Amino acid sequence: MTTRSPRPTRPPPGTTVTATRSDSSARCIPSLADSNPGTGNPKRLRLAAAWLLAASAPVLAAENSGGSPVTDFWRAVTSEEQRVSEQALLAASEDVATLYAWLKEGPAFSPDVQTGAWEAERTGADGLIFRYGVVVPDSYDPEVSYPVEFLLHGGVARPEWGPGVDWWRSGYANLQREDRIFVVPAAWREAFWWHDNQADNLPAVLREVKRLYNVDDDRVSMTGISDGGTGAYFFAFKQPSEWASFMPYIGHPGVLRNPAGGVNYRLYFENLTAKPLYIVNGELDRLYPAASLQSFIDVLIEAEVEHVFRVIEGGGHDTRWLPDETPAIERFKTEHPRDPFPDSLQWVTDRDDRYNRNMWLRVDRMASPEFPAVMPAVIRAERDGNRFTVEATAVAGFSLLLSPEEVDFSEPITVSVNGETVYEDLVEQSTETLLRWARETLDRQALFTAELAISLLAE
Repeated sequence: MTTRSPRPTRPPPGTTVTATRSDSSARCIPSLADSNPGTGNPKRLRLAAAWLLAASAPVLAAENSGGSPVTDFWRAVTSEEQRVSEQALLAASEDVATLYAWLKEGPAFSPDVQTGAWEAERTGADGLIFRYGVVVPDSYDPEVSYPVEFLLHGGVARPEWGPGVDWWRSGYANLQREDRIFVVPAAWREAFWWHDNQADNLPAVLREVKRLYNVDDDRVSMTGISDGGTGAYFFAFKQPSEWASFMPYIGHPGVLRNPAGGVNYRLYFENLTAKPLYIVNGELDRLYPAASLQSFIDVLIEAEVEHVFRVIEGGGHDTRWLPDETPAIERFKTEHPRDPFPDSLQWVTDRDDRYNRNMWLRVDRMASPEFPAVMPAVIRAERDGNRFTVEATAVAGFSLLLSPEEVDFSEPITVSVNGETVYEDLVEQSTETLLRWARETLDRQALFTAELAISLLAE
């Protein structure tokens, strides 16, 4: 059995368009812990094309000189390498428009990179060693941007993985595809997928892959199996900006509210409205039978979250169904690239130090940080040209991350919050802001040249 939810705009064949929810109250899962656990905007494209055209001559000059400042910036890892490469970029570029065009074009990717399967590791801020595998097409072409698919394994309540151990049960050889790059990170009992250290680790691993390979930033998806499926739910609810879509298989979001897993998150359905999910569970799964997710699916439908819920009749806690389901899953991924600058966004958070950003919208300060579970920060923003209309509850401050892809910096930007105009003026672009975001994300499709911070505190 399959259920499919509506997509807010430009649906693929077979889906139905319905209106977005209009009430601003936060929806969260109250009782799952007790259960068994597109295409571009035409106006934006015209605006970006005109802005980039103004910088085309410097871009050509950079290309003729080999574009080494951008490549050095892209490959810089240490603080000193980053400092030197940023200074070189600033010295070589004439203005923000030039630097933006260079970074959007990206580095000169080398053809002399490792293909096939390989493993690496990185050290987290907590000192833990995070290992990961990468599977690259043998026919990798540095002139082609490749989709990337993260694969999160199950069975995370186990000892730390040693080097050379294959944590993807079916082996890397079965993952070899010529049309994408796979990333297979490792989790264990000190680093569940839904812990803070993995929330830092997975984007860092993605950046490491982007340093080496030409990645299609708008086609980075996350697939998870069992505990990995629960991990996919976590990133969809808490940290979705890097990802285009989520495929949680034989997992359960209720685990995210289970203190036995080291966490007890409140899960807000508003946070799922921008990123589609393809959910698969077995009818007879001994851990997470499909019926145990029905209350969750009902709220997805009510909140108009785009999703597919596939119930495998007679299916257990396994993926024997995957070969038959693969064509539909691949269509789903193809039909759902990330939109880096959607015209509307919403976010609900009970923290302002992390899990507080959705694409170009970030909560900087909660109004009641001492009572986050009772009064989470709720914010919804819509953009029409240079005008932003914001509804905010329990928010003391937020930022709009601005890009020439979405606004015209030669004209004033207007921001109204809860019906009151709080800002109406020009916003100056900053090379420092642009370089900081480029360094933090290596995301050529979501570059920001200004941060407009709005305080809602009484003066």
